[in-house]
Amino acid sequence: MLIQELLSIKSLSGEQKRIIEKTIRFERLTISEGHALYDLDLGILGVVASHINYHKNQGKVYFNKNFHIEPTNICIYNCKFCSYHRKFGEEGSWEYSIDDIIKKVEPYKNSDITEIHIVGGVHPHRDLDYYGSMIKQIKNILPKVHIKAFTAVELDHMIKKAGLNLTEGLIKLKEYGLGSIPGGGAEIFNPEVRKKVCHEKSTAEQWLKIHEAAHNIGLPSNATMLYGHIETHLHRIEHLEKLRQLQDKTNGFNTFIPLKYRKQNNSLSYIGEVNTLEDLKNFAISRIFLNNFNHIKAYWPMLGKDVSQITLSFGVDDIDGTIDDSTKIYSMAGAEDKKPTMKSNEIIDLIKNAGKIPIERDTLYNIIHEY
Repeated sequence: MLIQELLSIKSLSGEQKRIIEKTIRFERLTISEGHALYDLDLGILGVVASHINYHKNQGKVYFNKNFHIEPTNICIYNCKFCSYHRKFGEEGSWEYSIDDIIKKVEPYKNSDITEIHIVGGVHPHRDLDYYGSMIKQIKNILPKVHIKAFTAVELDHMIKKAGLNLTEGLIKLKEYGLGSIPGGGAEIFNPEVRKKVCHEKSTAEQWLKIHEAAHNIGLPSNATMLYGHIETHLHRIEHLEKLRQLQDKTNGFNTFIPLKYRKQNNSLSYIGEVNTLEDLKNFAISRIFLNNFNHIKAYWPMLGKDVSQITLSFGVDDIDGTIDDSTKIYSMAGAEDKKPTMKSNEIIDLIKNAGKIPIERDTLYNIIHEY
């Protein structure tokens, strides 16, 4: 379907045509207009999202060479959607020492890895200097690697534990070698939903303040949204609006990553999961609504390789990286890839077979190689 043909579809209402006209002119939608996108057919959303994505990225799809470190899954919080957290001594728990982590890093010494992604549970006893020392020792082994580490929820705890304000704590971590922060912990910003699924952890306002403070000292970040549990479509759009407002203010977000709720081994299992059609609709609407974000990422260990490839026709221009079987967060929640890893050539083929141009990037979307 050509973009010009959309407006001739007879089943569309006048209001729907007006909204589509705004999107194809790259105009910003209001919250109510964004909410109305969920009433459009998936095929229409795919055409519009692809139109916007091509305008921003010219058919390029990005990936990087990365691996994850998850220092511990011991956590002071007990979020209902989480399959990952454990208590001290509980079966399946772990807490790696810095020496353990260095042993995980050393095999990459002569590799072309460009990023290490570090997130884990909010450990009650480990503080900012502990994690700062960990970063410093990793950088001693891999001085050129970009370290993207610690969700806003982890940062909130470790900075308070250190007795510092947000800016002081983030500056200290930056001095240790922190390069950027990931987007985890955002979940859904709506306070009533948050109260039901993660009432103990940092508030939406605190998440936004931490990312704003990071942007203000030159630490870029990612943004996320956990969807497919008890939230409504309107809650999702309101969440995106708060991200869009902060991006207007700081321009500090690299990418937006919709994260699908997975049902295994957590307290919300009874609600099930949304289907792939809803996944694709959500990616497309994110691309359409977030007009000030350059990149939308489909995190392939969460969705699976096949669905991630399909998202490339629904506004997505990034599928993360090689991973190298280094994360357990989604495999513990029931994701298809129990040992997530993809070689560069697999990612390149996946992207090419979707009719797109594979681009190896660094964390900040500087191009390393175009295939």
